Amino acid sequence: MRILHIVGSISPAAGGPTEAIRMLIEHAPPGYTSEVVTLDNPAEPFLTTFPFKVTALGGVKKSWYVPALTTWLRANRDRFDGIMLHGLWEYTGVATLRAISGHKPYVVFPHGMLDPYFKKAFPAKHAKKWLFWNLFQNRILRNATRVLFTTQIEETLAQQSFKNWKWNPLVVALGAEPPPHDPSISIPAFYALCPEVRNKRYLLFLGRINPKKGCDLLLRAFAAIAAQAPELHLVMAGPDPSNWRNDLETQLLLEPCKDPPLDRIHWPGMLQGEPKWGAFAACEAFVLTSHQENFGIAVVEALACAKPVLISDQINIAPDIAADGCGLVQPDTLAGATRLLKDWLALTPAQRATMSQQALRTFATRYDMRHNTELILRVFEPASHPHPEAR
Repeated sequence: MRILHIVGSISPAAGGPTEAIRMLIEHAPPGYTSEVVTLDNPAEPFLTTFPFKVTALGGVKKSWYVPALTTWLRANRDRFDGIMLHGLWEYTGVATLRAISGHKPYVVFPHGMLDPYFKKAFPAKHAKKWLFWNLFQNRILRNATRVLFTTQIEETLAQQSFKNWKWNPLVVALGAEPPPHDPSISIPAFYALCPEVRNKRYLLFLGRINPKKGCDLLLRAFAAIAAQAPELHLVMAGPDPSNWRNDLETQLLLEPCKDPPLDRIHWPGMLQGEPKWGAFAACEAFVLTSHQENFGIAVVEALACAKPVLISDQINIAPDIAADGCGLVQPDTLAGATRLLKDWLALTPAQRATMSQQALRTFATRYDMRHNTELILRVFEPASHPHPEAR
């Protein structure tokens, strides 16, 4: 079966959708082949790093409207048995509606983009989305064979963004890959990029340096407990395109703590491959205080490395984490983030070891993408064999 993935960008900096596409292709069961079409500039160097075919139709100057995609889809749609559209609010959806709908089955993977958080956080953008919703997005979702959500929470929340929604939902289990080898082997590769924490205790944040990720909450919480744990460091790993770090550090200087721990907060940039696995392997725990996260692939990668996770209750897999006992969960507030760190420091070595062991079990039973990919791709089975989960 030949599958086409349509996405605005497959840049590694795009985060979750790129990782999801890569895993769906690399771990597809026998008999499946896939390729990707994007609106990236064909000259982007990252396009050469993927071990599968990527057709990039964008130009040097980024543009929302790329009619070449519609033309390409009409010319190539018959080569594919199924289409997977990743993300919303882009021309990729309009092109899918014009070139694919009525000709080939397609599914939509919103990747959390229907969460009502965005409606509250960015009301001006939501007004623009409402117009696009009425013109295109509602039909794109309504005409899809399935709309895929990674948790029941994500599906429920999606219904709160727009009143006249209509789609055929299916909840599928996303996940992550285990490290390719014992992750401790990769620790030197991480220390090469962040030598300040060599052989030191640290908590790891790995994601975009972005307000949605609650980075400000985490830094302020760390400042609040810094005197309680003078040997503990914090690693803030991830791309920072808007250079928010400067504002965050300035904000810390205004905190009531006498000595803001700026020298114990480290910014190694985006980590991939060996340095990423080394960062997970050497940390005490992974921490993510996001205001919204429809899944959280980095959370699951931490579990795969036997690391407890300290997360906000706005990450949609938080109920599973709490139920399994492989991490701690608190609200996405300053008080909640501070409580997360204090509760972690209060655990005994035995309690942390138990949590670490459970992290591996939770990954294996819930989130191993080597297994979950096959379950997701079943969505392209003939309509005469509907999924029992479908409604």
